Amino acid sequence: MYTDGKIYMGLADGERVCMQLNMANRHGLIAGASGTGKTITMKAMAESFSDAGVPVFLCDIKGDVSGLAEPGVQSDGMEKRIDKFGIRREFSYKAYPVCFWDIYQEGGHPVRATISDMGPDILSRILGLTPAQEGVLNIIFKIADDRGLLLIDLKDLRTTINYVAEHKDEYTLSYGNMSTQSLGGIVRALLPLETQGGDLFFGEPDLDIFDWMRTDVYGKGMVNILDCVKLVQNPTLYASFLLWMMAELFEKLPEAGDLDKPKLVFFFDEAHMLFADAPKVLVQKIEQVVKLVRSKGVGIYFVTQSPSDIPDAVLAQLSNRVQHALRAYTPSEQKAVKVAAQSFRANPSFKAEDVIMELGVGEALTSFLDEKGVPTMAQKTSIICPQSLMGPAQDATKQNLMARDGMSKYDQAVDNVSAYEVLQDKAMKDAEAEKLAAERAQLEKERAEFEAQKAKEEAAAQKQREKEEAAAQKQKEREEAAALKQKERELEAARKRLEKQEEEIRKKKEKEAEQKAKESERRKKQIENKLVNAGISTGVQVLKRGILNTLFKK
Repeated sequence: MYTDGKIYMGLADGERVCMQLNMANRHGLIAGASGTGKTITMKAMAESFSDAGVPVFLCDIKGDVSGLAEPGVQSDGMEKRIDKFGIRREFSYKAYPVCFWDIYQEGGHPVRATISDMGPDILSRILGLTPAQEGVLNIIFKIADDRGLLLIDLKDLRTTINYVAEHKDEYTLSYGNMSTQSLGGIVRALLPLETQGGDLFFGEPDLDIFDWMRTDVYGKGMVNILDCVKLVQNPTLYASFLLWMMAELFEKLPEAGDLDKPKLVFFFDEAHMLFADAPKVLVQKIEQVVKLVRSKGVGIYFVTQSPSDIPDAVLAQLSNRVQHALRAYTPSEQKAVKVAAQSFRANPSFKAEDVIMELGVGEALTSFLDEKGVPTMAQKTSIICPQSLMGPAQDATKQNLMARDGMSKYDQAVDNVSAYEVLQDKAMKDAEAEKLAAERAQLEKERAEFEAQKAKEEAAAQKQREKEEAAAQKQKEREEAAALKQKERELEAARKRLEKQEEEIRKKKEKEAEQKAKESERRKKQIENKLVNAGISTGVQVLKRGILNTLFKK
């Protein structure tokens, strides 16, 4: 309960035990076995911070912290505790201004961050990348920055990785070598993050960390409750969220020094789940933030079963302590009790180790920093009761608060133009260009084939023409040869006819000559016969013969 500028935590030997508000940013621890009252203490603290105007952030691991949104219920037990703590006039059952958040978008407003906000270094450690893979991821982020590719969600990152993988040879000289094995390793490492809900966490609108640092119209600090029931079952996503949140706090909050009250207080319930099997980088980041974020006005309180659940480097920074009962049935548990007792400033009135084991429900061993920052002596304290409902709030109450808490701007995811859209558009344009180039190449091929076919046909036609001309020439030559032979035959026939005619003429002439000779001989004989018949003398006959020969020689 917040009263007189202090956080009234309970009674010790009839005296009020308070935590100084100006020392609340020195962090704290609420520890104790299950069922000893840790959650009640955490809620009472959260209520007090809210009443003091300090915004609060709670990780609700079990789902029972949401009761801060509804007023407590009167009961005989509560009335007795109110009277015991002497707060009758100050106490009232009341609800607190609560804003519900849920990465899985089921029990509260979405919590989103962008891949760029996470950065390659944190993302590499979350994914457990090798040094070579981490180097390649840094190159991918650098290429995205240089090309104006916004990395908002996982599909942006995956698309960019695929793009770089396809063009890695082009970037080797400018950015360095990127092996296919490293790129494949990064893609494989993304799978667990995606399956655990990374597609819900990475996106826009991304959360403004200052929206957790609000007060209501009455000046009460807003109690931000993150539903972690499902989230803690997915360690990779849980680590991603916490690392992002730590980085946001450290980078965005300015140095504040010592303030009258914190700017923001975080409670991590079931902190043993936070550190058990957590990535080494997460533990290192928490250690860094716990050490340095105090100067930025932020207080961090871990709620767990035993102080041994917290790494020593972190535990050493937790100055405000509430130790509920621990049970020691084994040597290791006894050792844990002893270590827890030794972390308190000794009180000569009792032995802290014994008190821790004897504490009842709602009782705790407490030690807070005084106004000068000095730890007070351990005190056996009865913790004050919460004013809100001790149990989960009704769904109707949660829905009503979510409808009017002013954070509906985060409810609807926005898929702005980013690397995925740019590269998809580029891929479509490249595909269209390739299609046009392919069509152009096909047209050129078809044209070339047409020209080749045309040339082939023309060559065939030319060949056919030449063949036909050759055939015609041969035919002509054959015809000319035949004509020549015919002419020769005709000439030969004419020669033979001429020779025949000449032979006939010769024979005719010979016949005529023979006939003429015969005729001459006949006439000669006729004359001779006439002369004989006339009785011409022999001398006269000789003369006549000579005359006749002369006559017939003509």
